[in-house]
Amino acid sequence: MSLDVLPDAPTGDPAAPPKRPGGTWAALRPLLLRLHFYAGLLIAPVLFLAATTGLLYAGSWQAEKILYSDELTVARVGGSALPLSAQVGAARAAAPGGKVLGVWPAPEEEATTRVIMESPGLGEGETLTVFVDPYTADVRGQLTTAGDALPLRAWLSEFHSSLQLGEFGRNYSELAASWLWVVALGGLALWIGRRRSRKAHLVLPDRGATGRRRTLSWHGTVGLWAVVGLVVLSATGLTWSRYAGENIGQLQDRLGGATPSVAAALNGAAGGADEHAGHVMTEGMEMPPPPPTTDIGIDRAVDAARAAGVDASLRVTLPAQGKGYVVKETDKQFPVHLDAVAVDPADGRIMDELRFADHPLLAQLTRFGIDLHMGLTFGLANQLALAALAVAVMFLVVWGYRMWWMRRPTKERKLSVGRPQPRGAWRKLPVTLLLPSAAVTALVGWFVPMLGISLLVFLAGDVLLGLVAARRRATTPEPQV
Repeated sequence: MSLDVLPDAPTGDPAAPPKRPGGTWAALRPLLLRLHFYAGLLIAPVLFLAATTGLLYAGSWQAEKILYSDELTVARVGGSALPLSAQVGAARAAAPGGKVLGVWPAPEEEATTRVIMESPGLGEGETLTVFVDPYTADVRGQLTTAGDALPLRAWLSEFHSSLQLGEFGRNYSELAASWLWVVALGGLALWIGRRRSRKAHLVLPDRGATGRRRTLSWHGTVGLWAVVGLVVLSATGLTWSRYAGENIGQLQDRLGGATPSVAAALNGAAGGADEHAGHVMTEGMEMPPPPPTTDIGIDRAVDAARAAGVDASLRVTLPAQGKGYVVKETDKQFPVHLDAVAVDPADGRIMDELRFADHPLLAQLTRFGIDLHMGLTFGLANQLALAALAVAVMFLVVWGYRMWWMRRPTKERKLSVGRPQPRGAWRKLPVTLLLPSAAVTALVGWFVPMLGISLLVFLAGDVLLGLVAARRRATTPEPQV
């Protein structure tokens, strides 16, 4: 995301052998330079903001362990855990106004059990979580949660994705994700295509350089090392964005990569049966089946799931109208354990089972990508890597603006800044490259709307500035000799 768009001295590096420009790269480089300049100038603040909020989010995993240690851990490990039904009963007594939706049994010896409740007065997507000591059934606390996120991480997650501005705020994060891969890959091409006297300066900063060239060296090498991570963050961020995410989901479905779900409907055959099976008709209306008259209870349901091999970091969804128990694994650290089963509440029969190994490849890759983006797959190491990428983006933006400032004409007394690559770079492209490039740009701009719309705005603004500059030149009298 460099803002330094003008080439160095003819050889780039004083000790580099002179090369005569030519070929496709010579035609493409000015266009990349101009695109990289405007992306760095106009999108870099958004990327810096996304990196800053992402850095805060990456640290929230460890912060919530400290901040909510009373709720997350037991007072003393000892003996065997009480039945889940007794723990749920303690949670109900502590929050009598809540309706139990699910239970997350303690995944570790020192961890508490989470009882997830629907409670009046909560916002959309929020639940009340009661934390219960599995050994004593003592309630360790209650918190308003969003999914598995406790209040701090839930707030920072929303701050990172929308700046706490709701649906409108999501446009900022989608804009950042839409441009991040363009800036990263464009910068990579410019850095690799740069002439240098020592190959080591491709991957390591040139410590002998001074001034702007020193800043450029750090900008280029750090960007090179970070580029894979930045592209992954961009791609995974787009998967749950508002506009591009919808297009990605539709494409994934058409390619047969939709994420399957376990079938928990009662009175219906497992594994892809008619979704209306088990429904009864009353006066021409399709009605859901009644709730089960008997319930084996959560303890027997979990025992049945464990007997079926679903036993790692469980989350249990209690039966709703017309559905049975759903018991899922949620261990997303590699190797993942994400199998699921549906249990009939009447007799404990396994109605359906879904193994993560049977998910379509695209669904598996999507799951891995999202979990990497969230810092889950490799735990603390993953979170540290995310923090490092966030810091890298912040430095890249600062270095880019610094190079832009250092490019300014110093002989002029008035305040000035670095000049962009001259207009008309696209005219230098051969037709065999121009037409495919235009077609790909149009296709990507349609598929990633925030990228396409912002690029059109950039182009319109650039054309307008060009017209103003041409008119100024036409009306300015030539100096008398």
